[in-house]
Amino acid sequence: MLITPGKLLATINSPEDLRKLDSSQLPQVCNELRQFIIDNVSVYGGHFGASLGVVELSVALHYVFNTPDDQLVWDVGHQAYGHKILTGRRDEFHSNRVYGGLSGFPKRKESIYDAFGVGHSSTSISSALGMAVASALEKNFERQHIAIIGDGAMTAGLAFEGMNHAGATDSNLLIILNDNCMAIDPNVGALKEYLTDITTSQTYNKFKDEVWNLLGKMSNFGKSAQEIVSKVETAMKTAILRQSNLFESLGLRYFGPIDGNDISHLTEVLKDLKNIPGPKLLHCLTVKGKGYGPAEKDQTKWHAPGVFDKITGEIKKKVYNTPQAPKYQDVFGHTIVELAKENPKIVGITPAMPSGSSLNIMMETIPERAFDVGIAEQHAVTFSAGMATRGDIVFCNIYSTFMQRAYDQVVHDVCIQELPVIFCLDRAGLVGADGPTHHGVYDIAFMRCIPNMVVASPMNEQELRNMMFTAQLESFQSGKNAFTIRYPRGNGVMPDWKTPFEEIQIGKGRKIKDGTGLAILSFGPLGNFALQACEELEKHGIDAGLFDMRFAKPLDEAMLHEIFLSYERVMTLEDGCLQGGFGSAVLEFMIDNGYTNQVKRLGIPDSIVEHGEPSELYKECGIDTTGIVSASLEFVTRQSKTVLAIH
Repeated sequence: MLITPGKLLATINSPEDLRKLDSSQLPQVCNELRQFIIDNVSVYGGHFGASLGVVELSVALHYVFNTPDDQLVWDVGHQAYGHKILTGRRDEFHSNRVYGGLSGFPKRKESIYDAFGVGHSSTSISSALGMAVASALEKNFERQHIAIIGDGAMTAGLAFEGMNHAGATDSNLLIILNDNCMAIDPNVGALKEYLTDITTSQTYNKFKDEVWNLLGKMSNFGKSAQEIVSKVETAMKTAILRQSNLFESLGLRYFGPIDGNDISHLTEVLKDLKNIPGPKLLHCLTVKGKGYGPAEKDQTKWHAPGVFDKITGEIKKKVYNTPQAPKYQDVFGHTIVELAKENPKIVGITPAMPSGSSLNIMMETIPERAFDVGIAEQHAVTFSAGMATRGDIVFCNIYSTFMQRAYDQVVHDVCIQELPVIFCLDRAGLVGADGPTHHGVYDIAFMRCIPNMVVASPMNEQELRNMMFTAQLESFQSGKNAFTIRYPRGNGVMPDWKTPFEEIQIGKGRKIKDGTGLAILSFGPLGNFALQACEELEKHGIDAGLFDMRFAKPLDEAMLHEIFLSYERVMTLEDGCLQGGFGSAVLEFMIDNGYTNQVKRLGIPDSIVEHGEPSELYKECGIDTTGIVSASLEFVTRQSKTVLAIH
């Protein structure tokens, strides 16, 4: 069903239409926009609280600035739904995050209003500064460049690198700090405390209120006096608050904090800031989930709730009549607690994803040994390395796509130093509606090329538990290797998953079934599709052997020798990129050992896979059960015809 927009929102097909309205109509626009987001997400799902919190900011930015000539860069992009709706995508918004529909994040090829594609945090300041410097080189000194960044994203090193550079320029850059004390989970760290000090200083706020009220009572100045004080508010704050020197010490003129959910005041402040040259920062206080009660009360739960009843607030979940397999992340979360209770050296670390990775289970039960370090993946890895030097057994849990940001630290701070850090890469493979910025498809290739690194992937929950158990054993921890365990988003395949721990020999695969002619070598959870495919292939007279290889590095060479000596055709299967991945490792083994078997690789092609349901994306890449069957039939038939032609 299509959602009907409100009376004013229905007339806004571009920001130019918005700018035709009188400023007195903006509160109604905000109300209608907020309701349109609530209605759509309740029916179709998606990110929720972040966009509700910046409705007023979205409207004010497009009302005050001449977009798309003025460049808006949204950090992360969870909060950009209002921006999308106001920029010509209102009638398509129901397709948000749906296969073939709108992206859930700003995307350059989707709209001219999306100045920069995002999905990972903390990129807005650097990219907007690059645009500002480029405009100056073009002699365009009128164009505005605005980076909208949350206080959670501000903790990443890249944000500070951007600010450090910006403050040393005279670029026409405005940084808007959207401060709601939240990322997905509540923010942590000294920066959060610093921002809280600014916004809650009784000395400053008492002084500001007294001066404001006094000037309002002075008939000879009246409202104009308040306007004058408003413009010099930052100087007053600097004089009273030593804390405000953080941003100003980086060369950024600091303004605020102001109420980011007050559309009238916000538009006036932005108009003033347009006329102030140089790099500057506006500190806006917003409420994540603003305007929807349940989302304001439980901001983590309502970050991306899925489909829900907007009247009752009930989040709709599918009801099953039989026990279901757990999410892989929950298997990790419960297993690390189980292991940590037996092994006091175990610690858990995550960069701002305690609920997403289920490390929050450990944070609740053994809080002194579980650490959320904020959105700071590089720090998470080097922090893990530091703890490992003191003999701690470190489980560093990071989404596969975010591990890309800490690659240098994996190489230099972990593997070169021969530290046995355990990397648990959640969301490996194709993640679904979050799309290309979140797919974890490169980790097999980039991890297996590093010396002193083990790369493994479990076929099911039992295998995940056993890999975690193996990694924390003294027999592994006393060595010089790090251990990467990659597993997918979503549910596994074993309702009865909590099995006794068993040590797995490093580099040892397992034979699922024997066969003749064709051997399927699977790496990770796609082995479950391969098992179903083998059953289908039997109906076509093909008895395929199936091997769960478990390890992309080191490979089970004994098993590979057996396979290449016994099967004419070998097919590899992985949910990672084909270039340099598990299949490439098998080909390297084949060439190095002089085998000439026919090999076919199935995996993620050398192209950007867009968003959609995982089942749709597996099908697109040809790595679901149907795709494996089809590829196997074509492989066997093609090779048979080739042999006949030679004879």
